[in-house]
Amino acid sequence: MAGFPTGVSVVTTTAPDGRPWGMTCTSLCSVSLDPPTLLVCLRCGSPTLEAIRAGGSFSVNLLHDAARVTAELFASGAPDRFDQVVWEHGGVGAGPHLTDAAHTIADCTVADDAVVGTHAVVMGHVGRVRALRAQQPLLYGLRRFASWTQAADGSHLFYDFIS
Repeated sequence: MAGFPTGVSVVTTTAPDGRPWGMTCTSLCSVSLDPPTLLVCLRCGSPTLEAIRAGGSFSVNLLHDAARVTAELFASGAPDRFDQVVWEHGGVGAGPHLTDAAHTIADCTVADDAVVGTHAVVMGHVGRVRALRAQQPLLYGLRRFASWTQAADGSHLFYDFIS
């Protein structure tokens, strides 16, 4: 699957004790429009997954193409990751919003959760979508980050890998 390019998000939540949790996620898809439902796959044993299960809600921060550093930070597992980024409380039933790194944020309540191998498939009903800016999405494929680039005539889109 390393050759399959996908968008990059950071899934965030707030634990019942108020501590923010989050992890980079490229396993994300839309499941249904009615009701609006997203699916994320998170590693079993992840503190973020456990906080989502305990609190019953999460946010999906869809990263823009200038947010590679944030994607790498939240993939690193650094315990102080929320001290290194701009974020704000998403409100009741939402995880932290990464306002500088995301182009769009979806706040979700857990609808279902199933373990498949080493990961949990978590489905969330989308309660609110917050569009922050019109910016190209951050992509990941072939073990590299990329962004969309449009040809000068606007006719073709292709991947521009970020080194």
